[in-house]
Amino acid sequence: MEYRRLGSAGIKVSVLSLGSWVTYGSQVDIDASAEMLKLAYDNGINFFDNAETYANGESEKIMGAALRKLSLRRGSYLLSTKLFWGLHEGPNEKNTLNRKYLLEAAEGSLERLGMDHVDLLFCHRPDPETPMEETVRAMSDLVSSGKAFYWGTSEWSAEQIREAWDIADRRNLNRPQMEQPQYNMLNRVKVEKEFARLYDGLGLGLTTFSPLASGLLSGKYKNGVPEGSRFSLPGYDWLKKRYFHDDIPTIVSRLEPIAASLGCTMSQLGIAWVARNPHVSTVITGASRREQLEENLGALDVVPRLTPEVLARIDEALKPIIQ
Repeated sequence: MEYRRLGSAGIKVSVLSLGSWVTYGSQVDIDASAEMLKLAYDNGINFFDNAETYANGESEKIMGAALRKLSLRRGSYLLSTKLFWGLHEGPNEKNTLNRKYLLEAAEGSLERLGMDHVDLLFCHRPDPETPMEETVRAMSDLVSSGKAFYWGTSEWSAEQIREAWDIADRRNLNRPQMEQPQYNMLNRVKVEKEFARLYDGLGLGLTTFSPLASGLLSGKYKNGVPEGSRFSLPGYDWLKKRYFHDDIPTIVSRLEPIAASLGCTMSQLGIAWVARNPHVSTVITGASRREQLEENLGALDVVPRLTPEVLARIDEALKPIIQ
């Protein structure tokens, strides 16, 4: 396993990490979670990602219980959660980053996780209705209190990250350290262009998600939506409508020969392609079965095979759909 600095921070994260979105609480129980967390941990993965609203809070409960069941030494792994959507309908508790919500929601997440702190705490989306300084101060206070060690953002724009960083810098507050964007072969602009000035300028680290574009790049949707897949789950129709489109069979057919020439699966190719970017601190992967996690771990062997010539073939295969 390779370990990379989280941007300019002192901590190092495994280049592959394990997330809980969709799977925990929807497809995976405590026992299955513990099995996969142990497999990931034994193979060098030291970062586990979660969020307050995954499975309406059940994901945090399951992951926390599984980690306690394994009795892993707390200092040996990194744990995250994310706040914004909220679990209640109150006007100050939903789709917000106000101070009241952030401080109370952080306490709620820690209670569900059964932890006294998380290592990374994210603002899950930007909030245009709350003054940026209020959000920055609240997140900085959570870090200063020891309830989180680093704070960052998810799916924020470069301009919003820069504004938050500048406020923290001027007010001598804890600055945002990392961003969690979607990044894969089909969604590249934000990571490769929009954030370009933030890596050296702010020391921004990336914990990217959806390396397979919600499974589209795995090839399993080439002939439609198979039973038991993410797009077939109740409550995830919005995901299918947003990402599943008629170009998928063409995309897969162009990439399959490249994966075959490298001796890897489509999933391994997609994950390795994300990991090959030096600005990516860690690639968050998901798995509902042990076999999936083992396959994902195999992507580590593929990264060195992504020569400039292979990357050029991939870019050619993706034309004109690269975003």
